[in-house]
Amino acid sequence: MGNQRSIKIKYQFKTLVYVLLSIFLSLIAAAGCSSSQNGGPAGQPADQEIYIENKGSDTIVNLALAWAEKYQDLHPNIRISVTGGGSGTGIASLINNTVDIANASRRIKEEEISNAQDNGVEPIEYVIARDAIAVIVHPDNPINQLTIAQISAIYSGEYTNWSQLGGEDRPIVRLSRETNSGTHVYFLENVLRQGDDESKI
Repeated sequence: MGNQRSIKIKYQFKTLVYVLLSIFLSLIAAAGCSSSQNGGPAGQPADQEIYIENKGSDTIVNLALAWAEKYQDLHPNIRISVTGGGSGTGIASLINNTVDIANASRRIKEEEISNAQDNGVEPIEYVIARDAIAVIVHPDNPINQLTIAQISAIYSGEYTNWSQLGGEDRPIVRLSRETNSGTHVYFLENVLRQGDDESKI
């Protein structure tokens, strides 16, 4: 982004990118990885089309699309639909059993696992990548370093003016990801709340 720059922080924080899928889908995927003699997935006729729905994190949507395209090249009878919408959207769809694969940039919560199981879905979680979060400010802002505690204070509303951080007398305008984003949840829990599960922020 030409009009923004990253700022240095004293601690580096990264999120894990996850793929969540049901046991049923994992059996399909395993079958799809081994080709039968007639060219289709094991136990499936070569001309029978299989549809797989993939939804979730915008962080990984482009990578998921690339993987889907490559897999479809290897298995022409398989059609994979990949859409974003956020980690929360993907996990909710998995819980409701309307998708086969959910991409997420956060871990699935115990409550979500329980809800999925109540709907007959048994989520399986795989770590597939690591993702970094960067905090950025306007290039004209003289502030070039913030601690996690200071970032937490900014997003909690404790600091509302850059002068409170040694900068110019200007209001702080905070921007963040939408609430159904896994990045938003990770930032809330590990930066804003600094890992304090009892925090009311």
